[in-house]
Amino acid sequence: MSEFLFKLNGVPDDEADDIRKILEDNEIDFYETSAGRWGISSAAIWLKNKDQLQQASVLIHEYQQSRHIRLRKEFESLRQAGRIETLFSRACRHPVQFLLYIALILAILYISIKPFIAFGK
Repeated sequence: MSEFLFKLNGVPDDEADDIRKILEDNEIDFYETSAGRWGISSAAIWLKNKDQLQQASVLIHEYQQSRHIRLRKEFESLRQAGRIETLFSRACRHPVQFLLYIALILAILYISIKPFIAFGK
């Protein structure tokens, strides 16, 4: 009987590829289910052999811990170098687009609140 191992919905492609490679390198039999044509099903990795669940879970947990540490270090180095994009830097780079978004947000907010303000009068 097959056993659920890892959900692939929302997982970056490089992480999913790494998980597949880890399972293949450790000769763990698995198969995948896709999210389907409309993307509403559960894309996942399933084990064919229930007895390999513990080993596979440990391998994936170790991989995710090392990935977390590596990506955190990369983020910190980018942040220290000043290459992380902030809201202010994006607004400076595209001021017209930023102002249009602010105007759109304010218009939606006005349309949403106006009936309640008029109702109290």
